[in-house]
Order: sequence, then C-alpha cells, then structure tokens
Amino acid sequence: MYDKVLLFILALFSRLPLSFAQRLGAFLGWLAYKIPNKERRIAKINIATCLPELSTAEQGALLKNSMIESAKGLVEMPIVWASEPSRWIDRVLPGEGEGLFGEAISAGKGIIAVGPHLGNWEVGLHYLTSLAKVTAIYRPPRQAALDTLLKQGRSQGGATLVPATPQGVKSLYSALRQGEMMALLADQQPKAAGRQGGVYAPFFGHPALTMVLVGRLARKTGAPVLFWFMERLPRSKGYKIHWFRAPEGIMSDDPDVTAAALNQGLEQCIRQAPAQYLWSYKRFASQPEGGCSPYQTTVV
Repeated sequence: MYDKVLLFILALFSRLPLSFAQRLGAFLGWLAYKIPNKERRIAKINIATCLPELSTAEQGALLKNSMIESAKGLVEMPIVWASEPSRWIDRVLPGEGEGLFGEAISAGKGIIAVGPHLGNWEVGLHYLTSLAKVTAIYRPPRQAALDTLLKQGRSQGGATLVPATPQGVKSLYSALRQGEMMALLADQQPKAAGRQGGVYAPFFGHPALTMVLVGRLARKTGAPVLFWFMERLPRSKGYKIHWFRAPEGIMSDDPDVTAAALNQGLEQCIRQAPAQYLWSYKRFASQPEGGCSPYQTTVV
C-alpha cells in the first residue's frame, strides 16, 4: 500500500511545471522548517557541528534555506526522471572550473566524477551523460518500486547504473579502463569500516566514516578525479555546473590520506552553496571507538 501511495505522489509531481514545482517545494520546505521533525533535527545538529563559525542567527537562516532547497529537490526529482534529458541539459550553464572536464577527458584515462548530495544531482547525471559515457554507482532504496523508477529515470539519458556491490565496483574499473566516466556521490557512510570499506577522516573537522573506493580507483586506473555539483539557480532560471580539481593526496597509497582528500574536496563543493546541501543525512552516525554520535543529543 505504501509503495502504491508513493508512486502515485511521484506520478503527480512528475507532471508539474518546473516553476510551480519549485514553489511547491519551497512551501513544503518552509513547513518542514516550522514543524518539528527528524530531518530538521538532524540538519540543525549537522549545521551546528560543521559550521560553528556561524552565529546562531546565521545557522537558523541556513537551516531554513536548506530545508526549502531540499524540498525543492524532492519535488523536482520525479519531473527529471519522467522527462527527456535534453530538457534539463539545455537549462545548464557553465560555472566554476569550466575547462577542467575537457582537460581531464583528453588524457584518455577516463574521469572519476565525485560530488556530494548538493544542488540537483539528478539533472547533474543527465548533464554528465551528455559529455561522455557514464557508469554511476548507487545505493538501491529500500522500496523495490522506487528502485525500478529510480533506475529508469537516471538511465534514460544513457547512464549505466550499477549497485554498490563488488560486482558493481568491477564495472567501474572496466568503464575507467575504456576511457569512460564514473560518477559517484561520495558523502554517504560506507556500509562497513575497514581498509576495504571505509576509514574515519575529518569532514568539517569531525571524524566521519568515509569510503576509500575513490582513492583506490584513482590509484589503480590513473584516472583523474574531478569534484562537481549542479547548482540550482533562483526563480527557475536553470542550473549551473561547477568543477573542481581534486585535493592532493587523492591517489595516495594510504587510505587515511585519500579519505581526508576526498572529504576536503566534498567540503569545497558544499561551501560554494551550503543551503543546497542535504544536511539532514546522518553523516556522523558512526564514530570511532569511544566517540559519541551527535544525534544522541536532545537538540530539536
């Protein structure tokens, strides 16, 4: 029953004009900011943890704007999945680091395109597939019906989606060795700690379980790593693609060094448009032995 209701809502959203969808998202996000809920609580903790240099008023303003932008992204998502990729590609403007992609792809070793959950990554994937053949790794959602919809929507531009499994990782190596692009949103906790899964590395100055896959892929294939995100422009004026060079250390033999470089690159992206980051994800849920999760507090 839940799956049917969810699919019905997504089908309704998919028919909305973008300008109306963003206004609806802004309203839903404002409600989520006003009404106590789990996502607001987590986002508030994360903002206070990651950006302590902001005043209380500035943190509150960022919390409000982030809830609004996150809701816009949720309402936009089914529209992106249901429409032709060209509709979105035509709306993309060049942003920072415009020439970095061409410079990297010309080396012929493929590209590892890494980003955080920032802006509109669904539009971003369509745009990436307009530049090169893309293999994207993803974590299947819990709802089987949503998984099917997600794969259909993301792959209609030509991207090949592979799950975060050993077999999926093999597909990434194969794609890079053929000079293709690999896309990954790398700000989620890996399922397991350890040298093959994840290590603890600073993320905004705090230990976060961080994947080591990016560094291992870069080191073994020689593929350059670029960080990117697709910024949502105000008043439905489209989107802007930003590119950044990877920090030094991303290809180190030491997983701790590569993980720290990965988080540094993700931070650089997030600081460009902090209101569009998905602050409601429990990035610090897992902590080193003896550490305490910040989500165990009573902040509301």
